[in-house]
Amino acid sequence: MNVKIDDLNWRILECLQENARESFANIGRKIGLTPPAVAERVKRMEDLGILQGYRAMVSHALTGHQLKAIITLRAFMGKLKPFLEMVTTLKEVINCYRITGNENIVMEVVLMDQFHLEKFIDKLIQYGETRTHIILSNVITNAPIGRANS
Repeated sequence: MNVKIDDLNWRILECLQENARESFANIGRKIGLTPPAVAERVKRMEDLGILQGYRAMVSHALTGHQLKAIITLRAFMGKLKPFLEMVTTLKEVINCYRITGNENIVMEVVLMDQFHLEKFIDKLIQYGETRTHIILSNVITNAPIGRANS
């Protein structure tokens, strides 16, 4: 589904991606609309699925999760579907993608330490071959989605 997003809606999206808690009045002042007009446009974008939710960003390190990693999984024959059901129960997984290529799955995980990582990998190895990449730092995090070049 390709939904046409006009200039005002893009400007609203830019404001909300910068600060999802910004008031409709502040957004309206920035883009030249009344607060009710901003609210109506936001509601419409929510109804269309353009805006899919609002989340608090939480520091994994300050919540005791000192290790962040990317783990890929190459599923054993017949193990992909059981893995896809099981992975939703793992609290360590903050993002999980099914991908093309040699591996089937890419997961972003947060863990307490290397011992937690070892136990976590032990849960995965019955489903396939894993490869782990420890994240040292974030270069880009949750970059805003911009307008597509047409």
